[in-house]
Amino acid sequence: QVQLVESGGGSVQAGGSLRLSCAASDYVYRKYCIAWFRQAPGKEREGVARINADGTTTVADSVKGRLTISQDIPKRTLYLQMVTLKLEDTAMYYCATVLCASWSPIDNHWGQGTQVTVSS
Repeated sequence: QVQLVESGGGSVQAGGSLRLSCAASDYVYRKYCIAWFRQAPGKEREGVARINADGTTTVADSVKGRLTISQDIPKRTLYLQMVTLKLEDTAMYYCATVLCASWSPIDNHWGQGTQVTVSS
């Protein structure tokens, strides 16, 4: 079964924090590397954080120092901890399967997304 389910989004004031979750089915978790992406209205989708096959993490320069990715292996869940949120962090956040060590989506496995809205 292929399943990725995001949760944890919401509305927050600038400077606030959120933690997003991405729960993966066993098949997806075992077979793929998974990354977090976001897409704001009128902007291109961008990869923000991923866990590589060796367990290391990669965070995009644009969010480094404010977004952190982690995982709970028994729960097959990835987390995206977001702190010091800015207005420009407003976007729909998705998790998706990617080629390991890259931002390239593979096999078109995406969650439904969770909306993050940052207000002043």
